[in-house]
Amino acid sequence: MSIKRWMLPDGMEEALPPFSWQLEDLRRKLLDHYRATGYELILPPLLEHLDALLTGTAQDLEQQTFKLTDPASGRLLGLRADMTPQAARIAARRYADVPLVRLCYLGTVLRTRPDSLGGPRSPRQVGCEIFGDAGLAADLEILRMMLKTLELAGVADVHLDLGHVGVYRTIAAQLGLHADDEAGLFDILQRKSQPDLQDFALARRLPLPSTRLLSQLMELNGDLTVFARAREALSSAGEEIVTALAAVERTATELQREYPKLPIHIDLAELRGYRYQTGMVFAAFVPGHGRELARGGRYDGVGHEFGAARPATGFSADINELLRLGGNRRAA
Repeated sequence: MSIKRWMLPDGMEEALPPFSWQLEDLRRKLLDHYRATGYELILPPLLEHLDALLTGTAQDLEQQTFKLTDPASGRLLGLRADMTPQAARIAARRYADVPLVRLCYLGTVLRTRPDSLGGPRSPRQVGCEIFGDAGLAADLEILRMMLKTLELAGVADVHLDLGHVGVYRTIAAQLGLHADDEAGLFDILQRKSQPDLQDFALARRLPLPSTRLLSQLMELNGDLTVFARAREALSSAGEEIVTALAAVERTATELQREYPKLPIHIDLAELRGYRYQTGMVFAAFVPGHGRELARGGRYDGVGHEFGAARPATGFSADINELLRLGGNRRAA
């Protein structure tokens, strides 16, 4: 029994020397770069009113958020599971009169369950967000910041995944599905199961053209040659899809020009963060590591509940994980 008192809860981590010193070195290196690039550092509280943490696009975090009652006010509080909603609140309330806001953050978040099997529940989250710019330039800037973050952490052999949730959103909206059916369709696309899609379409009497589009969407993944197939397969799907496809292609082409050695994988059925993101989505991986190292994308309309809706894009990562996979394991 006495031994168990020293054990940490599953998924909770502590840092000891020399790893703790290496974490501090990386923290300083990253924040120095963000500051030099024009990002303002924010230090939000670990604890907030629950309704503020779960407002709008952050509602998907509800199952990951630890909750408790404030003895002073009787209100329900939450321990942050993600710092992005806090950045959105700060941008809306503290920078409401600033047209373009660049924020960065670094701090521990706590989650009731890990993002993936065997993952941590107490990541040290680092990230950058841009509020107020709906253009492709902002998405590219955030992607560069994410790649630079991985470089500074010493992570080698990075692979980038690019997608756009707007493609699926447009097709799904045309179907007019109930919430449960849309969730079922979402799951089918994530598994890329053609037989399940055909069964689903038959049971719900989906229009044949829409079923064909969804079937094609599942197959539109691979290197940059995907775009030629996508233009042919999705050309009749509507202007919104054509615009989304063009945005992903321009982004991939620009990144390939800037980072000629960066492997870029396109997946137009990738719905990572579907209920949260509104446009381009991206993630960084390294071979042999079972989960993404960093992720991000566009989430326009954020801040509406705080009185200042505006376009937004950003990325986040766990510096604990970056350091373990990077080349910074040097004594301070």
